[in-house]
Amino acid sequence: MSSKIKWGMIGCGDVTEIKSGPAFYKTENSELVAVMRRNAAKAEDYAKRHNVPKWYSDADKLINDPDVNAVYVATPPSSHAEYTIKVAEAGKPVYVEKPMAANYADCLSMINASKENNVPLFVAYYRRMLPYFVKVKELVDAGSIGDITSVNIVLHLPPSRKDINGDSENWRVDPSIAGAGYFYDLASHQFDFLDYLFGPVKNASGIASNRLGLYKAEDNVQAIFEFESGIAGNGTWNFGVSPKDELDIIKIHGTGGSITFSSFSRVQIILSLPEGDQEFAPGFPGHVHQPLVETVVAELTGNGKCPSTGESGARTNWVMDKILNKL
Repeated sequence: MSSKIKWGMIGCGDVTEIKSGPAFYKTENSELVAVMRRNAAKAEDYAKRHNVPKWYSDADKLINDPDVNAVYVATPPSSHAEYTIKVAEAGKPVYVEKPMAANYADCLSMINASKENNVPLFVAYYRRMLPYFVKVKELVDAGSIGDITSVNIVLHLPPSRKDINGDSENWRVDPSIAGAGYFYDLASHQFDFLDYLFGPVKNASGIASNRLGLYKAEDNVQAIFEFESGIAGNGTWNFGVSPKDELDIIKIHGTGGSITFSSFSRVQIILSLPEGDQEFAPGFPGHVHQPLVETVVAELTGNGKCPSTGESGARTNWVMDKILNKL
């Protein structure tokens, strides 16, 4: 492939303002040459603010732009498969937002399209390369807590104001757009990172319910799961707690201790050993996608390997669909 990756970006929503968009023009051997949004005025505004030379309101025109040799799909999950397949058929690599798609079946279609057209497919599970989570992986891989026996996930969040007010534009709780609700949006990060730590999950089941009736999607999920390695896990996701009961932790238990960390709250990592606790606080980059985007660009230019692929991303969709009884 070219020595410089020239990205086109489909979707210019909030996630692209700081988290992801700048990473494509701040990474070495990478530039953002075109953006697309159905609202042409908003596409133009984004392009001008980020010094992007081209903007479109038609995704097909961006995909087929000869100056674009790779595409970032930053739309809601319901359109991930459609755009990924179109990009693959145009012979261009794809970096698609998480969750990879609105369901596991769409993930398989995306993987098939990338294989049939011999183009790479990457998924934006950027925690795999963030220093905070890299530190957790280092502690696990070093055997700092002995043999891993189990993992527990707790994510309890209160309803947001837009949930309470019934904001119809909050697509993250519309299953027809997001695939499910906040569980799909947030637990996807957690399960992908655990996949990175421990490998694939082989069994998963759960109970999902809508307790508060604030939106169409589930707001309470309980799950158990087992990795191929034999490590057992359980999780609870409750998006209807009181503000004082908000909690965001993952705890990994081993024969020699435990590791506790947060998925979204940026608290210190705690390594608990018989002789006492150690705390770690790795910093976060200004653009959280950038470390992963750097690995994508490295792979596309023949200088490295990205750890987040279509295959690994699809595994996370499979786990969530099993828990939600969608499979």
